[in-house]
Amino acid sequence: MQKRFPALALAALLLLPAPPAPAVEPDTLLVLPFTNQTGNSRFDWIGDSVSEILVEHLAAEGAGVVAGDLRDQAMQEMGLRRYAPITRATAIEAAAEASATLVLYGSFDIRPRAAKPDAGAVIRIDAHLLDARRLVRKGAFLVETPLDSLSAAQTSLAWQVLRSLRPEALVTEDEFRRNHPDIRLDALENYARGLRAPTPQIQHKYFAAAARIAPDFSPVLYRLGWLNFFVFGNDSAAASWFGKVSPASLHYRPSLYYLAICRYRTGEFAAAAAALRTLSGLAPLPEVLNNLGAVLLRLNDPSAVEILESAVEANPADADVQFNLGYALWRAGRFDEAAEALRRSLQGGEDSTATLLLGRCLQRRGPQPGEIRLDGRERMKTEYREEAWLALRSLVKEP
Repeated sequence: MQKRFPALALAALLLLPAPPAPAVEPDTLLVLPFTNQTGNSRFDWIGDSVSEILVEHLAAEGAGVVAGDLRDQAMQEMGLRRYAPITRATAIEAAAEASATLVLYGSFDIRPRAAKPDAGAVIRIDAHLLDARRLVRKGAFLVETPLDSLSAAQTSLAWQVLRSLRPEALVTEDEFRRNHPDIRLDALENYARGLRAPTPQIQHKYFAAAARIAPDFSPVLYRLGWLNFFVFGNDSAAASWFGKVSPASLHYRPSLYYLAICRYRTGEFAAAAAALRTLSGLAPLPEVLNNLGAVLLRLNDPSAVEILESAVEANPADADVQFNLGYALWRAGRFDEAAEALRRSLQGGEDSTATLLLGRCLQRRGPQPGEIRLDGRERMKTEYREEAWLALRSLVKEP
């Protein structure tokens, strides 16, 4: 007998009566863009690079970090200009606006080396970590390195912040740096400038340049995949970028999800199933299980029904998930069960295909030879949202 899919764990988290609220909710960290104190706006990109790489590194280590788009939205609603000097009071206000419990902010400056003025510039990064609930400082950090070593400086700063957040479970700085290899300065610049570029076309130009310089730089690989998937509609190109994202990156799970959709759309169903099987072992979300079940259904794999039953357990209110289960059961000749799933699907609104299939179930008529109109009717979900799942997981202690 095939092993029951891990969606049951998620279903238990999402559907069973909620446990008593913990005494202390997990912390969420807001990382603000770092202020440019050089007096030269051409270095503004460094403020973005520092904040974005901090988010990348900290989130990859399991810290709860406010996503960049939510941070930018909070700053816009506050009227907080990017790269403007940030006071303690402003940082705390920004944390409240973004519903964060912690906030990290700071500044950078670039100076000639004192002993060897001709030997190149030195960057100094000052950072401050505040507890926005208790209005107390949790740490102050300073990194000073040659400008060419900006990547190492960012990684060192991330390690110091993580040490302050989780001192009991911290790897050594050397091990942390091995997990986050250095990236060339020009690749970081292209990446940061791409993040702030005004159009998708200009973003793509900067990101592509960064990828040529640093082919293993997962954040830029993910951004290129995202642009091709959501903006340019090029599934083949998107798949090539998503498939290169490292398993160590915080973008690995969404990359697998979108990679599978690309492979499904290009008819590479076995490859889509392989990506979703890997992802389901990491994040057994309803949309992941739904898509895996849908792809297996296209492959005529009998395990599709069991996978879709797990998806329904995880999110019984989703009409598309219920439809897919009903469709799979109808194809398997399990008409009574299929009819129940299709009725639940129709609670979400009018659906001519679900109505047709329900009628066929009541007539106890399965698929007919040559009936093309009911082939390939499975439904894929395209939105991937793991934030709630990650927050729930953080509340559940490992056995």
